[in-house]
Amino acid sequence: MNPSSFCNRSSNPKPQSGFTLIEIMVVVAIVAILSMIAYPSYTDYQRRGQAQEAPTNLADYRTQMEQYYQDNRTYAAGGNCGVALPTPASARFTYTCATANSGQTYTATATGATGSLTTGLAYTIDQRNNQGTTCTSCAWNFSGAQTTWVLRKP
Repeated sequence: MNPSSFCNRSSNPKPQSGFTLIEIMVVVAIVAILSMIAYPSYTDYQRRGQAQEAPTNLADYRTQMEQYYQDNRTYAAGGNCGVALPTPASARFTYTCATANSGQTYTATATGATGSLTTGLAYTIDQRNNQGTTCTSCAWNFSGAQTTWVLRKP
C-alpha cells in the first residue's frame, strides 16, 4: 500500500451529521420566547370568547322581562323576578336578578365563576337597558364600573 494514499484517506473522513448543542439550545430559546408571547394572547382570546356568553344571555333575559312586564305590568313575581334566570350551558357565569320599587325596576347580573377565565367579571342590565361591567381582580385589570359591556381587554 502506498503511504501517500493512506494519508489521503485519513485526511478526508466522512462528514459528521447532526446538530451541535449550541444549535439545539438556540432553537429551545426561540421556542421558549415565542411561547411566552403566544400563551397570554391565546388565553386572552379564550377569555374574550367566554365573556360573550354573559351579555348574550342578559340581552335575551331583558327581552323576556319586557314581555313579562307587558303582560303583568310588573317585573316581579312574588319576591323574585318574573322570568326564570338564564341556565348557562357552561359554568362560566352565575346569574341573579333583583327587583325594586314594587316590581317596577330590576337589575340582572351575570358574575364570572370562580376558577374560570371570567373570574372577577360582572355584567349588569336593568329595565332601561343600562349596561355595566365591573372588574374585581379580573385578568383585564380595569377599575371602576364601566357603563357599557366590556368584551375585551381595554
